[in-house]
This record gives sequence, structure tokens and C-alpha cells, in this order.
Amino acid sequence: MNLKLHKPLCIFDLETTGTNIGKDRIVEICILKVNPDASRESKTWRVNPEMLIPKESSEIHGIYDEDVKDAPTFRDIASKVMEMIAGTDLGGFNSNRFDVPLLAEELLRVGMDFDLSKFKLVDAQTIFHKKEPRNLGAAYQFYCGKTLENAHSAEADVMATFEVLDAQVGKYDDIPNEIAPLSEFTFHNKNADLAGFIGYNEKMEEVFNFGKYKGQGVKAVFQKDLGYYGWLQNADFPLYTKKVFTKIQLSSKF
Repeated sequence: MNLKLHKPLCIFDLETTGTNIGKDRIVEICILKVNPDASRESKTWRVNPEMLIPKESSEIHGIYDEDVKDAPTFRDIASKVMEMIAGTDLGGFNSNRFDVPLLAEELLRVGMDFDLSKFKLVDAQTIFHKKEPRNLGAAYQFYCGKTLENAHSAEADVMATFEVLDAQVGKYDDIPNEIAPLSEFTFHNKNADLAGFIGYNEKMEEVFNFGKYKGQGVKAVFQKDLGYYGWLQNADFPLYTKKVFTKIQLSSKF
């Protein structure tokens, strides 16, 4: 294994009802846990999303309403998911922009806290796009010399993603093989939240990335316009973004 792990790494993939992080739901999740000694374990769950799966989504991942009508809900498996990822770092393919934010929403929705600061995030797609801009199937062929069978099944995608990530580390001399610096390499933009609504300025202070206060410090805005915080909490923002706003608002009192 080319990766040098100091703690377990969980590569995961979600199949979902759609691409709206705040509203769509998981229909399948696979987690591959790779330990520092290179031993592995994986778990796959089909999930009843408690909503209809749009036809266009089913045509991509092959999971239809009938396939998950008797499956557990995310609430039923959330504790198992949290148990598996506890004390690990997280990785995937396009995971920083989609899988991690959507998983955070699902966990927060069922009352389980997700603290981004406890995880290093590594996105194999970012490495691939920086080095060889293509998709997962092309990455698997390029780095591993294999054809990706059953693309868009969570298990096939997650297994391929780990092999691609490990091969990337072995191929490029300027790619770090440890998770902390690899996490830094795979971030396009650093944000305080997962959806990119809250950024940082040059002093590493949280700033708004949108709206009438775009570019202004969140804490300073809340100190002069507390009503804006109330509006944000009632608006259609992801739960994790609201959680970060609340943490900043509480600190603005001191």
C-alpha cells in the first residue's frame, strides 16, 4: 500500500435520490475502512429514503423505489455509520463537494452531530482532475489498468476509488502519502462549512460567500445585525451550514 496511514481511512460513496445536498436522501451507502496495517473491512447498506426516487436518478444508479421499500431508513443505520467512521479520516471521489456534505445533512437530520474538525478529508477526484482530468471510470483505467464494472453501484465505486487513490500516491512523487498533507492537496477552496456558503479571509476569519454581506466577517455582521442570523436559520440552508452560523453567533457575544 502506497498510502501511509496514521489512523484508519474510510473511503465511502453514496447513491442518492438526487444532487440537492439539503433535500435529497441516501438510497445506498458503502464504506471501506482501511487500517494503518492495510487490513480492510467494508459495509454496504441499502436505505429507504422515505421519499420517491426520481426516475432519472434510478436510471443512473439502478436503484428503484421497489428495491428499497423494505430497507432500513437512514435513522435506523445512522449509529452504525457513525460507529464505523468514528476516529477515522474520510475519503471518496467528489466527496468533498457532495458525499461528505450530504452525509453530514443526513446525520444532523436524525440528531447525530457531525463535526468536520474531527476529520481530514481526501478527495481522489481532486487529485485526478489536477493531474489527469477525467471521471472515475477513466481514472480506474488510467491508474489501475482495469475496466470499472457496475459503475454507479456504491460498492463498485468505493472499491475502485480506494484503488485509484492508492495508485495515485504511488504514481506521483510530488503527492504526499499521508492523510493530513493529502487532505490539504485535495481541497480546491477552504470553507468553514461543507457547502461553501462560509469562507475565510486572509486572517482566517469566517466571511460570507454570498448575499448582501458577501465578503464581510460573519461574526461582525451578527454583532451589528442579529436579525440576519435569525433569517439564515429560517432560510433553506444546509443544516451543517446553520450549525456553523450558530457556533459563530454564540462566539460573537463575547
